Amino acid sequence: MSTNVLRTADSWWVVLGDRAVRIETRATTTAELLADRSAVQEATASGDAGRPVADLAATSPVTTPCRVVAQMVNYRSHARDSGFTGEIPPTFFRKASGSVSGPAQTVVRPSHVKFLDYEVELGLVMGAPLPVGTVVEERDLPSFVAGLVITNDVSARDLQLTKTQFYESKSYPTFTPTGPYLALLEPEDFAHLQDLRLKLSVNGELRQDRTLADMIVRPAEALTLLARFQTLAPGDLLLTGTPGGTALKAPPKAVEKIGALLPPALKWKAFFNSQARNPHYLHADDVITATIATPDGLIDLGEQRTAVADAR
Repeated sequence: MSTNVLRTADSWWVVLGDRAVRIETRATTTAELLADRSAVQEATASGDAGRPVADLAATSPVTTPCRVVAQMVNYRSHARDSGFTGEIPPTFFRKASGSVSGPAQTVVRPSHVKFLDYEVELGLVMGAPLPVGTVVEERDLPSFVAGLVITNDVSARDLQLTKTQFYESKSYPTFTPTGPYLALLEPEDFAHLQDLRLKLSVNGELRQDRTLADMIVRPAEALTLLARFQTLAPGDLLLTGTPGGTALKAPPKAVEKIGALLPPALKWKAFFNSQARNPHYLHADDVITATIATPDGLIDLGEQRTAVADAR
């Protein structure tokens, strides 16, 4: 059964129901904690009454600096929303690790960004090096992936689309809320990944709701494809794509054909004029709630709850 670990500013904790037991470790990074799994096991079995989880201020259980890599258009429902048809080539992009923030930290919209979007994603936390050229089979996943986290791939759509610039549009500070829990998996837990359900709500309105069965490129294949050119190390983070339900949607085909006839500047002006009427983009004082869990609770990554604010 998976073990949930929570991080605060000065400690690591094992979560046992509504209580948390401090892990006696010198680890200050995620990679160091993963190398000290015996300390996690000792805390789990200690019998210590611990402290109420509600009393702890959780920070991201993925420490930085680290590599943050993400998959693009990796759920069938998101592909439909985005207007993709036919086969979708597997695509990766990088995010700055400075974008990683805590599970309750405010998401800050830069003053020049008008169209801020959300993307709940399952994050894979590496537990072993992934050298270039590695081939990962399904049975090999426990050898490379230590655990799972909730992530939100916050995106500045006006920058992403007009500049075709993923790195900038997704890398501002607070644009990767992570946690609250790092779920450390046992080998038998990997058989249940397909049952994980991703949910995201804004102000209580459910926007995204899909299981990993909707995923196009599954984790083992994704790691194999990524390892063709990218090495990963313990503590690095792979975001595995988002399901449908984001604010951004592809325009109707007829509108898209007309837009293709326009000069780029006019095309984007018309597109974003239409997007300005879309109420689903994020605004100041919105509250985003995200969860990822199996129906039976065997794997439960907790609840991520982040407010949105405009930069001052």
